[in-house]
Amino acid sequence: MSAQRSFVKKTKAGRVMKVVREHYLRDDIYVGCELATEEYRGPDQSTWKLSPGASKFIVIDTNVALHQLDLLAHKSIADVVVLSVVLEECRNRSKSSYDRLRSMCQDPTKRFFVFANEHHRDTYIKAEPGESPNDRNDRAIRVAAKFYQRAIPSKRIVLLTNDRGNLLRAKEEGVDALSVRQFAREHAADAPELMDLVAGNDIDDEDVAAAAADDAPSAKRIFAEHLSASQMAAGIKGGTLHQGSLRTGRFSPWEGYVGSDAVGGDIMIVGRTDMNRAMDGDVVAVELLPESEWRRPGTKIAKPGEEHKDDKEDDKEDDKENETVSLAPAVAEDADDGSAVKAKREDGVVPTGRVVGVVKRNWRERGYAACIDLGPGAAGAAAASRLLAVPQDRRLPKIRIQTRQAAALVDQRIVVVIDSWPADSPYPEGHYVKSLGKLGDADAETAAVLLEADVDDRPFAPAVHACVPPLPWSFDERTHLQAQPHREDLRNLRVCSVDPPGCRDIDDALSCRPLDDEGMPGMLELGVHIADVTSFLHPDTAMDDEAKRRGTTTYLVQRRLDMLPKPLTEDICSLRGGVERLTFSVFFRFDAKTGLPVPGVEPRFTKAVIKSAAALTYAEAQTMMDDPNDTSPLANDLRRINACARSLRKRRIDAGALTLASPEVRFEMDKETNQPLDVGMYVTREANQMVEEMMLLANVASAERILRAFPSHALLRRHPTPAPRMFDPLLKACRAAGVDVDVSTSKKLADSLDAAVRPDDQYFNTLLRIVATRCMSQAVYCVSGAHSVNDRVHYGLAAPLYTHFTSPIRRYADVVVHRLLNAALGLERAHASLQDSEALKAVSDNINVRHRNSQMAARASVELHTHIFFRKKAAETEARVIRVRANGLIVFVPKFGIEAPVLFDDEEEEGDKKAVLDEEAMTVTTKAGKTWKVFDACKVCIQIEELAAGRSRLAIKIL
Repeated sequence: MSAQRSFVKKTKAGRVMKVVREHYLRDDIYVGCELATEEYRGPDQSTWKLSPGASKFIVIDTNVALHQLDLLAHKSIADVVVLSVVLEECRNRSKSSYDRLRSMCQDPTKRFFVFANEHHRDTYIKAEPGESPNDRNDRAIRVAAKFYQRAIPSKRIVLLTNDRGNLLRAKEEGVDALSVRQFAREHAADAPELMDLVAGNDIDDEDVAAAAADDAPSAKRIFAEHLSASQMAAGIKGGTLHQGSLRTGRFSPWEGYVGSDAVGGDIMIVGRTDMNRAMDGDVVAVELLPESEWRRPGTKIAKPGEEHKDDKEDDKEDDKENETVSLAPAVAEDADDGSAVKAKREDGVVPTGRVVGVVKRNWRERGYAACIDLGPGAAGAAAASRLLAVPQDRRLPKIRIQTRQAAALVDQRIVVVIDSWPADSPYPEGHYVKSLGKLGDADAETAAVLLEADVDDRPFAPAVHACVPPLPWSFDERTHLQAQPHREDLRNLRVCSVDPPGCRDIDDALSCRPLDDEGMPGMLELGVHIADVTSFLHPDTAMDDEAKRRGTTTYLVQRRLDMLPKPLTEDICSLRGGVERLTFSVFFRFDAKTGLPVPGVEPRFTKAVIKSAAALTYAEAQTMMDDPNDTSPLANDLRRINACARSLRKRRIDAGALTLASPEVRFEMDKETNQPLDVGMYVTREANQMVEEMMLLANVASAERILRAFPSHALLRRHPTPAPRMFDPLLKACRAAGVDVDVSTSKKLADSLDAAVRPDDQYFNTLLRIVATRCMSQAVYCVSGAHSVNDRVHYGLAAPLYTHFTSPIRRYADVVVHRLLNAALGLERAHASLQDSEALKAVSDNINVRHRNSQMAARASVELHTHIFFRKKAAETEARVIRVRANGLIVFVPKFGIEAPVLFDDEEEEGDKKAVLDEEAMTVTTKAGKTWKVFDACKVCIQIEELAAGRSRLAIKIL
């Protein structure tokens, strides 16, 4: 039996077209339960997912599937029928919701059964004349629910819906239907926490209505209503509105910027009223204010606890003096692109506007780490059912939640999800999801770090582990050499790895062999040997799908979150000393005299098997190279490699490569308690640079090889050349310090930074390099065909082409490059995904996001453990001023790699006298007459100050 389905779709070119498809209907699709009548039960017992012991079977509609996933994920919810019409609509409307729902369907403990109602003869329906697609789908859901009542008459079938019309029609048609909150009430005795998980205001929510009546003063409209989608589209097209992504300051939800090409830079949004319920990351429509209402950006450091001071009143006079300052932006993506500077007038005023609509919300479905508000005005919170949660991310406003567990949650780090933000509410409405643990507990706060950075720490699924070869794994000559004639036996080649102490996921190893005995005197063969991960990680497998989704390994202070299962990362693929392991190797011929590759000799790629002679730490390798009494063959190999690395480094720097810097902190951890014992800046040795140069060499060679084979489908890593205005912060700082810097080319910038030294200040040059680093955008992965030759360059490395080849254990980008190389060398056929530009772009986009998230998590983990370390003891040490503000300084503490604000002690004194800030000269003179300028040295005391809402901050005072 067949039917025709038609629908309207919009093409990539923007045209609207009607699509008509033949739709085949079957009667051999079964309902997934052994209790069904014989006609609908089916003979295959493996499809009987619904438990015969369940009290009821639940059919969910699309609204529930999209908005009630936290409730559906609860351990008490099982035996759910997910209709194909619901699943398809979820996929079209929210990829993240669809993925999460599919994950539940694949979890055997949940017993979620997917029923293909759109293909069953008894449940497929045609749209009636004039019936909207949404109404047709709702009717299809009701038809399927009634069908289940007939198919399994011995069980209660409940349709779960939060659509009032769907609920009423279901009851009229004899379907047992409940709203989500009604369902939660039915289960209150067994699972009272279900009430907290209900998202949004329910269609018959007496609790919310009663609470709203008690909170009558807030019922009047606080914010202007948002424009409709059509009004925003018309305004944007007509040029009266500006669309962009909102970026708020790290310490306040009430000040932000939206980029606009029309105004030549950023539009500043200040104050709760003009933000109009927009939040960081939302795509918004902005209306420019009259030029007479434009304002200057703030010049003050935000004081602790000020981030929510504008929750109750719109005090713009206070706002205009405050600036939010990041504690420790350690990577380049935190840098301003300079557009706000470009849009400034001579008097410092910038275009200012207000949000009139939200084009697309950026609310996280996984929720936000928060805690119960116990600050002033929150008395009695422990006994209340409706209360405020304070997000850990200071860019977010407080969130109103409803919970019956308030007393148990007052000292907990919790997860809350935002559901809505009505115009008559000062706060967004949300719901409580779960507790992560006690406030201040390292494990609970680490879980919050991972949630905020959107880094997945769930264990690998059984299907992923099933892809890993069983342990113990060992090299088999017959399997890996005789059956793979392209693989070279290099077990007699002297190879070693050099890594940080404690490293177990060893990606790379090095070798160096003089070629004098082979008729090539003065020549060296340098080898870079990389773990052959793709021999174990195959496309279209559960493990590859998971690695692709995770994108990268995340390194926290006290733990590592792997991209691949540990048996692979720490054993089967890890190039450990003394064991045979498979590699993807590349060899370079070097001139021992010049220390550079021989011109005209192509790098040689090959699959191989090695047996590493040693797994060294950087310190051990450095000691071997520095010890004149160590004349062992391995020490001599390292010295030769290091000599070549020096020549390679000099060549790169001569070509314009930059030596940049960012605060990198390392902790010494107590192995028993996992608490930090000491903290300090990471020490870099020449051995680090040696390994870095060899990895760069192999990565460049890989980029050239895959681009030659796949001109339009090579995965590259590009670092865009900064726009001149992006260097304004560096130029301003250098002028104030009396240093000349030329930023016209990377070579001139590198030379300028090399020359900018102060003999009496060992930290001055490092500080300049940190400032320079933050002027640049972050390097990103891209597909070669999407960019011109000039856009593919890596500015920081002064390399025309670059990619990542050397870390496939911990980066999915390297896995893709290995597969491209396999195909380029004729070792295997190119998988279809490697020749699909859209698929490759999706991969590159995801790994860019995952890489950024991983960096954010690592940085937040460092900040967390820094707080834990200084909570036990204060410290006095030397610091440097890196920015001056009207009420304080931003200082960098070299010993600990800390950057933080320092408020002047006399800033709050009474009287008309104020500190004087000279932004151009980058100086500030306090009320007491002390003048500070950028790069000044000072002595500071570092300690922890406990704040409200479970927060703490590094309180730094000048001594």
